[in-house]
Amino acid sequence: MISSTIRVVALRARPPHFLRYVPVGRNRNISHSIASQYPTNTLTSSQARDDSALVETEKVKPGHAVISTFDLFSIGVGPSSSHTVGPMRAGKIFIADLQELQMLDKVRAFALYLKYVRMNLFWKVKTVKIVLHHTPQAILLGLEGSDPETIDTGTISSRYEAVLANRTLHLGGIRRITFDMDRDMLWRWDQVLKTHPNGMRFSCFGEEGELLATNEYYSVGGGFVVNEKTKIDENLFYKGVDKSAVHGARLHQTHNAVEGDQTPAQPAANDPGHPPYPFESGNSLLTLTRKHNLTIAQIVHDNERYFGLSEADINDKLMRIWAVMDDCIRSGVSTAEKTLPGRLGLRRRAPMLYKRLMRGFYPGIATPDLQLIGSASAASAGAINAPESDTQFSSYADGSDGCGEVSASGKMSRAPWVTGSFDHAILPMPPRKTMIPAVDFLSCYAIAVNEVNASGGRIVTSPTNGAAGVIPAVLKYVIEFISDDPEKSIKTFLLTAAAVGMLFKRGSTISAAEGGCQAEVGVACSMASAGFAACMGASPETVLQAAEIGIEHNLGLTCDPIDGLVQVPCIERNSLGAVKAVTAAQLSMASTGVYRVTLDEAIEAMRLTAADMSVKYKETSLSTTVKIPLTVPAC
Repeated sequence: MISSTIRVVALRARPPHFLRYVPVGRNRNISHSIASQYPTNTLTSSQARDDSALVETEKVKPGHAVISTFDLFSIGVGPSSSHTVGPMRAGKIFIADLQELQMLDKVRAFALYLKYVRMNLFWKVKTVKIVLHHTPQAILLGLEGSDPETIDTGTISSRYEAVLANRTLHLGGIRRITFDMDRDMLWRWDQVLKTHPNGMRFSCFGEEGELLATNEYYSVGGGFVVNEKTKIDENLFYKGVDKSAVHGARLHQTHNAVEGDQTPAQPAANDPGHPPYPFESGNSLLTLTRKHNLTIAQIVHDNERYFGLSEADINDKLMRIWAVMDDCIRSGVSTAEKTLPGRLGLRRRAPMLYKRLMRGFYPGIATPDLQLIGSASAASAGAINAPESDTQFSSYADGSDGCGEVSASGKMSRAPWVTGSFDHAILPMPPRKTMIPAVDFLSCYAIAVNEVNASGGRIVTSPTNGAAGVIPAVLKYVIEFISDDPEKSIKTFLLTAAAVGMLFKRGSTISAAEGGCQAEVGVACSMASAGFAACMGASPETVLQAAEIGIEHNLGLTCDPIDGLVQVPCIERNSLGAVKAVTAAQLSMASTGVYRVTLDEAIEAMRLTAADMSVKYKETSLSTTVKIPLTVPAC
C-alpha cells in the first residue's frame, strides 16, 4: 500500500478539469484497490502558490441558467448520451489533461513511468445495460483520443475488438500501453459516488505501480461531463475539451467564478462577466423579452454572440445541427437493415411507415433531391409503392377466389381477415387503415431517429440521446408542412427550444439517472412544444405556456427500458412525445393567457417528483418492466 505521506497536488493548467498529479517514490507499489480509496477533486491551488499551499474549493451556485445552445445540442453517437457520449468525452478529457501537463511526452521519454490506466466505474445500472450502451467501447476510444462528434461510427466495434484482442491501448493516438480489460476496468456495482449515479474514476500508474494521476468524472445527462469542481457551476464547463481554443466568456463568468480562477482569455475590463441577457427562470426570461422587445430566440441568439460567435458562426452551427438531424431521419427511413441490435431482435419500423406515407407519390417532382425509397423495381415504376406487408397477394394466379381487388400492378390483393361472428346482432368491423398525416409523419420521423440511435449511429443530443427523436421530428414537420422560410424556422425553433432546455438543466435535471424519463422525453417534449409555438409566431408568454403543458403531462414518467436497451419503450415514447409536443403548442395558442401553472412551477414539480421517485425507475433496469419475458412481443 502507498504510504500516507504521499502529497496530492492539484495542478491548475486546465482549471475546469483539475487532474491530480501525484509524485511518489520510484520504489513504492500500489495495490489494485488504492485508486478507489484515494480522494480526488476536493482541493485546489493556484499556480502562483506553492504546491503544498492547498485551499478548500468554495461551492458557488450558478447565478443563471445560460449555457451555450451548442452545448445543449451537440453531435454524438448512440445509443446513450449518459452511457456512451459522456464516457467517451470523459476519456478524452483525461487524456487531454495528461497531454496538457506534458505527461504523455514524459511517458514516451521514460516508458517506465506509465504502464497502464485503471478505471473504477461507479454506475448504478446493471451490467447488461452498460455493455449494450457501449460504455466500455466509449471510454476506451475516448482514451485513444476519439470524440463523439467526429468518430467514424462504423469503426467503433472493430477498434474495440482490437483493444481486447491485442491488450493494448493507444493513449491519445500517441502512446501504446498494455491494457487488460479484466484487470484495468473495474465495475463497482455496489458503490455509488456521492455526486451522481454515473461516476468514473480514472487513474494512471507508473512501472512500479505508483499512482501518477487520477480524476473523477460524472456523466450527468445530455453528454455533459462534470467533476467535483465543475459540478458546482456547470456554466464554467462545456462539452469541448480544448479550453484554450474557445472564447474566454464560455469559461469566465465573474459572478460565478471562484476568486483566483484562471481562464484562457480573461474578459475586458468593461465586460459584465455574464451574457447580455442572463436569466435564471422562465419568469425572468419573460421579463427580458418584454423589457427589450425581443423574442426568446433573439435573446438566446444575442447571448451566443457574447460567447465569441459571429452571426455566420451561429448560423453555420445551427444549420449543421439540423443537417445531422435531417440526415438521421433520412438514414432511419431508408435503411435496408431489418432489425435493431440486441437480443430483443426488435424490427425496424421507420422504413415501412415512411413507404406507407409516401405510397403513390412521385419522387423528384416536388422535392428533386428526395432519395428514392425501396427496391429498384419501385423506383423504376416512378412511384413509391406500399410496404410489402400492405400488399399481400392471393395465392391464386387468376384471382379466381374473387375476394380481392385488382391493384395497379394487375395482381389480385387478398381480402382482409375479419375477426368475429357474422351471425350476431353486433356485426364485426372489417379491418381498415387510415392516415392522420400530422400524427403519422411525426411518429415516423421520431421513430426513424431513435432507431438510428439504438443502432449506434450519428445523433444529436436533443437534449439527450434517449429523447433524440422528439425535437427533430417536430422541426422536420414544421419545415416540410408549415414553414415558408425553412432556414428562419430552423434557427427560431432550435434557439427557442434551447432556452427551455437551459431552464430544465438548471432548475431540475435532464438525466434519466436522476429524474427518470420525465427528464429526457418529458423535457424534449417541452422544448419541442416551445419551438413549435415560436415558429407559429406565438408570443413569448404563449411559448412558455406551451413548454409548461409539454412537461406537465410527462411528470412522473419513469425510465425502465426492457433489457436495458434504448429501444422499448424508448422508441415509441419519442413518437408519442413528438405528437404530444404539437398538441401542447396548439392548446397554448388556442387558449392564450388561460393557465394557472407556470413553467417555473412545472420545473419545480418535476424536480420534486424526481427526488421522490424510486431509484428503480431511474434508468437502472431494476424494476418490473425489464422482467417482461423476452418471448412476449415488445411491440
